[in-house]
Amino acid sequence: MPLTDAKVRSLKSRDKDYKVGDFDGLFVLVKASGSLSWRFKYRFLGKEKLMVFGDYPAVSLARARTLRDDARVQLSAGNDPNALKQAAKRAQLAQASETFGALADSFLRKARAENLAASTLSKTVWLLDMAKADLGKMPICEITAPIIMVTLRKLEARGTYETAKRLRSKIGAVFRFAVASGAADTDPTYALKDALISPKSKPRAAIINAHRLGQLLRTIDGYNGQATTRHALQLLVIVAQRPGELRQARWAEFDLVKAIWTIPAERMKMRRPHVLPLPPQAINILKNQHFLTGNGDFVFPALTTSKRCLSENTLNMALRRMDFGADEMTSHGFRATFSTLANESGLWNPDAIERHIAHVDKNAIRGIYSRGEYWEERVRMARWWADNLNKIKSEMD
Repeated sequence: MPLTDAKVRSLKSRDKDYKVGDFDGLFVLVKASGSLSWRFKYRFLGKEKLMVFGDYPAVSLARARTLRDDARVQLSAGNDPNALKQAAKRAQLAQASETFGALADSFLRKARAENLAASTLSKTVWLLDMAKADLGKMPICEITAPIIMVTLRKLEARGTYETAKRLRSKIGAVFRFAVASGAADTDPTYALKDALISPKSKPRAAIINAHRLGQLLRTIDGYNGQATTRHALQLLVIVAQRPGELRQARWAEFDLVKAIWTIPAERMKMRRPHVLPLPPQAINILKNQHFLTGNGDFVFPALTTSKRCLSENTLNMALRRMDFGADEMTSHGFRATFSTLANESGLWNPDAIERHIAHVDKNAIRGIYSRGEYWEERVRMARWWADNLNKIKSEMD
């Protein structure tokens, strides 16, 4: 006879557990402790099996019958309902462990294995740490575009629009990594592409006026701070490379006899090695610096330890102490100074200038036909640039 709610409520415990049946395999197990547990007995592939639906009254009689009926539908389709239940539970547990933070950490391990530049890794860690503060403990499959937008709006509220844009990109990279590993289905950041405030493009400050450049060059030569900082700035003006590439330079990269500097791929932005011709002025600066740091690894070590290179802010702070503000000149701006004046001279192939400062043509087809190193022209151009700097410096006295 089928059970009723009143019948179930009236069941009392005994010295031993006992069963009271409903119908179609459903029964309630009355335990000696007094608790009531719904069970479903069925046969699958000739074997008797048992499913547990939960305790009464948390699981009512009506709910227990619904669960029983669902299980019977699965049986009729040739499936073991208990196996399906356990698989769903495992999937749920897996999803709970696949948090954004865990996937972000895996993404970072992949990035480190790819030998990305230290500065690139540092920025990636910094951005993902911001994301993990809000999203880290959430299962990645539960994170939606509006949830991500809340995090990005915090940055926009502070006016850091470029950081918000970069953070969206990095979160998207983690999601694409998660999609590839099966932890997520889509990248929700794609829907946010046009939702953020676009930062106004602001080029790095650079001096391109010859008179003011001459003042800067003379001020650098007279800088009374650390000699290593002075030499780094003097060399940066001549070679016109990225400050990070110069700061992290090692003596093993220089051949002062052949007058070349080979920057390894792992330190280059485009992950390609870059060979630079060195004019005599650059060789002289390096020889002077060699007296100071030639016994170590770094050409321009930190002021407090030879185990690290100059810090990212050292060169810019030196410019500030020389009264050249951030709105007028930055250490990265020497590249723009070289590029502008070299192009304005009309003496050099624009492709040779771009190759010299390690710019890669964004036009893929054009890039295929512009792979020449322009080496001979770059050697002449490097000497012209160093001589021209001396001329600018002397003519402005």
